[in-house]
Amino acid sequence: MEEYLMIVIRTLFLYAIILLIFRLMGKREIGELSILDLVVYIMIAELAVVAIENPDSQILKNILPMLLLMIVQIILAVFSLKSKTFRDVVDGKPTIIINKGKIDENAMRKQRYNFDDLLLQLREKDIAKISDVEFAILESSGNLSVFEKKDSQDGGITIPLIIDGTVQKTNLEKINKSDFWLRQELRKQGYKEISKISFCSFENDQFYVDLLDDRK
Repeated sequence: MEEYLMIVIRTLFLYAIILLIFRLMGKREIGELSILDLVVYIMIAELAVVAIENPDSQILKNILPMLLLMIVQIILAVFSLKSKTFRDVVDGKPTIIINKGKIDENAMRKQRYNFDDLLLQLREKDIAKISDVEFAILESSGNLSVFEKKDSQDGGITIPLIIDGTVQKTNLEKINKSDFWLRQELRKQGYKEISKISFCSFENDQFYVDLLDDRK
C-alpha cells in the first residue's frame, strides 16, 4: 500500500514539475513545434515515466535532467530570437510549393513532400482544385498556408527581403531583383544601413520597412 501511495505522490509531483517546466519554456501550439521542441518534450516525458516506474530512486536525480533540458531549451530559444541563421538551422525555412499558380516540383522534392500530402492539406482547407491556388507555402511547422486566386488581387504574399538586418538573397531572386537594387532603393528612402532594419518587404511596388528597436 505504501508503494502505491508513493507512486501517486511522485506522479502528482512530477506532473506539477512538468507543467512548470513547459510554462517556463514558453507557449507554443503542438502544430508549431520544431524538431528541437519535439525532442525535448519527448525526453522530458520519458524521464518522468522512468521516475514514476522507479519509486525507490531519488526524485532529485530524476528532476535534475528535466531542469537541465529546460535550461538548454531556454538558452536555444534566446539564440533563436537573436539569429535568423540559427532559426533556419533549428526550425527550417518556409518553402513556396505553389508560386503564382505554378507547382514547384523541385521544392517539393527537397522537402520530401508529395502530391498526396499537397492534396490532403488542400482538402483540409476546403480547396478542391489546385487550379484555385495562387500561392501555397509549406511552413517550417509542416502546416500549409494557402492563398486562393480570388484573394490574390492585391499583389500576392509578403516575401521578406531583409530579416534582422540580413538581406534574404534567395527571396530577392524570386522577385528578379538584386542586392544592389535593394540597397539603392532603400537609400532613396533614407535607409542607409541595412543592419538597422528589422524587417523589409516589397509589395505592390512599395517598401514596408521596420527598424530594429533601439537597445541602449
